[in-house]
Amino acid sequence: MEHYTMNLTLKVWRQKNKKTAGKLESYKVENISSEMSFLEMFDVLNEQLIIEGKEPIAFDHDCREGICGMCSMYINGQAHGPWQQNTTCQLHMRAFKDGDTIVVEPWRSAAFPVVKDLVVDRSSFDRIIQAGGYISVNTGNAVDANAIPIDKKNADDAFMAAACIGCGACVATCKNGSAMLFVGAKVSQLALLPQGGPERESRVLNMVAQMDVEGFGNCTNTYACEAECPKGISVANIARLNSEYLKAGLSTEEN
Repeated sequence: MEHYTMNLTLKVWRQKNKKTAGKLESYKVENISSEMSFLEMFDVLNEQLIIEGKEPIAFDHDCREGICGMCSMYINGQAHGPWQQNTTCQLHMRAFKDGDTIVVEPWRSAAFPVVKDLVVDRSSFDRIIQAGGYISVNTGNAVDANAIPIDKKNADDAFMAAACIGCGACVATCKNGSAMLFVGAKVSQLALLPQGGPERESRVLNMVAQMDVEGFGNCTNTYACEAECPKGISVANIARLNSEYLKAGLSTEEN
C-alpha cells in the first residue's frame, strides 16, 4: 500500500462546557501520514497546540482497537467517519486526500450533553442498562456448555446483538436522536436466551421507560442507525424490541 503525507484543514468543535456556547475553530495540520489513525492525527494536532501554548482539544478514547466505542466523533457529517462498520480509532488518514477540509463535531443529541469539545456525557446509556436490572441465573460453578439447549439461530442472533458497544453512533446519526437500536440490541441479547427469561417482561418495560425519561427521540425507520453502526447491528433488533414491549404490556394488563 502506497504511503504518502498530506496537509489538512480541520474545523473542530470547541466548547468549554455544557453551559457555554460552542463554535467551530480551524486548524492546519501538515505532513500527516496516510497510515496514521484519525486519533493519532488528533494527537499530532494537540501536541502542536500545546507547543503553541494553547489548550488541547478534548476527545474521548480508550482502547484504540475498535472495541470500546469511546472514540465518538462526527466526521464530515458521518458518525465515526466515512468507512463503514468502523470506529474512529480504526479510521486511517488514507480515507482523506491532501488539501481536504475535515469537519469534526461531537455527537448531537439532547440526551448526550457536551462535556467539553468533542466529549459528550453518555451516562444515559448506563442508566438504561441499569433500569434493565439483573438476570436470575446461578452464579456458582460454570455449567457445561450444552447444559441448556439453545436454538442455533437464537444463539447467533443473541451473539450479534451483544456485539453492540454502546458508542451512541445510532443516536448521533438518527434525525430523531433515537436510541432504539441500542436498546433493541440490549433487550434482544437477553430475550433470545433462556437465561434472560425470568425478567424478560420487566426488563423491556423498564428500559423503554428509562429511554423515554432520558429524552431520546422516537424511531421512524430511516435505517440510518444500522448504516452508521460500527458493529453492523441490525434494525431487526428494533422490531424485536417493539414485539417484546407489546407482549410485556399486554401481559401486565392481563395480570
